[in-house]
Amino acid sequence: MRDMDGAGREAHMNPMLIDTHCHLDFPDFAPERDAIVSRAREAGVGRMITISTHVDRFPTYAGIAEAYDNVFCTVGTHPHHAHDTPEASAAELVALAQHPKCVGIGEAGLDYHYDRAPRDVAQRVFRTHIAAARESGLPLVIHTRDADADTAAILEDEMGKGAFKALLHCFTASRELAERALALGLYISFSGVVTFKNSQELRDIAAAAPLDRILVETDAPFLAPTPFRGKRNEPAYVAKTAAVVAEARGMGAAEFAAATTANALRIFSKMPPLPA
Repeated sequence: MRDMDGAGREAHMNPMLIDTHCHLDFPDFAPERDAIVSRAREAGVGRMITISTHVDRFPTYAGIAEAYDNVFCTVGTHPHHAHDTPEASAAELVALAQHPKCVGIGEAGLDYHYDRAPRDVAQRVFRTHIAAARESGLPLVIHTRDADADTAAILEDEMGKGAFKALLHCFTASRELAERALALGLYISFSGVVTFKNSQELRDIAAAAPLDRILVETDAPFLAPTPFRGKRNEPAYVAKTAAVVAEARGMGAAEFAAATTANALRIFSKMPPLPA
């Protein structure tokens, strides 16, 4: 295992950031994955969570997490693939999540923008992932796009059956969904989209959200923040997103980094603390 936690530690007196959502398994990262992880560490990113999109590819995600001290993973199926990936039971998801580097369930949820999976299938798979999060105690990473009403309704219904930890990843939805999710105890994660010129409403939501419920992410290789918009994203760039949200909140970058890292370690509680 490569000790990336220790590399360059003395170079960063400021609090480290955690990229709570990236896809290090994507083919365009493969030839330079070591360099990407190193660049993230040099940019002040102390941890990365590589997110599962196909439950049957979990060995790939786990293998990447095993290769680096500062990379962790999740297990689950993206809503785009709810219909064309073997459907795992909650018990099967929980069993896979026993892997020592697996710190969450998902990403799962609803995507009505592309509507690739039949909605009834996507909703069933979403609920299965919720059950796995509830049983395992690990947080559910939720993907929701153009599905605010159904996402909120399912979350409220399922939370009534028993509490579970969850976050809305790459949040780009309405203020109403943010408020309903926060009322249920969820966290909200902001990606590079919040840095885009036309995302003032999203910055306003980020400014109004409770500080102890905010996370930052890249969703790399997608959605590179300004000034890298249109280019391939990578975990090092999460610092740009964090800086924009900090500014929207009238906070210093170091204070905001410390808060979001504490939040990430709280919800992804299976991850060990960052090295001193």
